[in-house]
Amino acid sequence: MKKTIASIIAVTMAMAALPAAAETVVIVSAKNPASRMFSEQAAQFFLGKSTMFTPIDQAEGSAIRNEFYKKVADKDAAQVKALWSKLVFTGKATAEPKEFKSNAEVKKAVAEDPKAIGYIDKSAVDDTVKVILTLQ
Repeated sequence: MKKTIASIIAVTMAMAALPAAAETVVIVSAKNPASRMFSEQAAQFFLGKSTMFTPIDQAEGSAIRNEFYKKVADKDAAQVKALWSKLVFTGKATAEPKEFKSNAEVKKAVAEDPKAIGYIDKSAVDDTVKVILTLQ
């Protein structure tokens, strides 16, 4: 019985010590009139199905990028890459979204372009951009 209680306490303490998962948000320039968006809408811009916004991507292979595409489109990195390759090859798109190496670089690119849309960690948000979707 003591071992069971000790095990439960140990597991509880270990779980409490785990860092909280970072929250990813979809952002647009503070100058953009958009105020809200659904995941399905965001997926359309990042998968080349709409040109209303210019998608700005995080670096290929980054954890935030993998998490983003899984949450908004239920796709992994290879599926997204294949989709964009097909769009470019068939002429339905001229190029894949521009990639940036950090939240700060994505935020700067989005802030400077009222038509841009990107995603960053919520902790990186400031008044130069506007959050239009928080991913759960």
